[in-house]
Amino acid sequence: MQPEPAGADAYVPEHAGLEELRSAAAGCRGCDLFRHATQTVFSRGPADAALVLVGEQPGDVEDRRGQPFVGPAGFLLRRAVNDAGLPADQAYLTNAVKHFKFHLDHRGRRRIHDKPGRVEILACRPWLLAEFAALRPRVVVALGATAGQALIGSSFRVGASRGRLQAWPDASQWSGDYPRVDPPAQFLATVHPSAVLRAEDRDAAYAEFVADLKVAATALAG
Repeated sequence: MQPEPAGADAYVPEHAGLEELRSAAAGCRGCDLFRHATQTVFSRGPADAALVLVGEQPGDVEDRRGQPFVGPAGFLLRRAVNDAGLPADQAYLTNAVKHFKFHLDHRGRRRIHDKPGRVEILACRPWLLAEFAALRPRVVVALGATAGQALIGSSFRVGASRGRLQAWPDASQWSGDYPRVDPPAQFLATVHPSAVLRAEDRDAAYAEFVADLKVAATALAG
């Protein structure tokens, strides 16, 4: 029997910049997802980003290309960011989990997305903490429940706070470790763009998604 993965702590260099973190993450073995994924998918965007967008995990296209948000959901996200008036060149894109979790279809050919579990989220969380230690964003957007739980805690629910700008939590509000942001940023929750792609009324879901992102745009403009 293989030992239980110890998490990413042992692989995260201390006081590292984003490029050093990205390089180190390529060798992460903190959970079992690395065994089947093609590669680590870390992040993209400038170190001085005013806006950080956090998703769930890379998908099939991202896993093959090694960059976040370059598949269908990423294409929709880029369109929504533009329609919301957000500065795409000031956005940093990352995921709560850095490896693609999937299962094969019944023919053994197509890779089907699996939602990461609490084990994978916690195992990968040291990378997210290290990223935020190197960033100084003004607005942080959680794209979906997995991202919100990785950032804020397991009690987070998208529906309870979607589209509502909040102050970044401090230690008196949340227990346990969470990404520190200095100076304090503002936090916004919305759905993951893949949820828009799955919606029965995609036009309505897209309009709601853009409306959420416009709240973040207003905060940045202010």
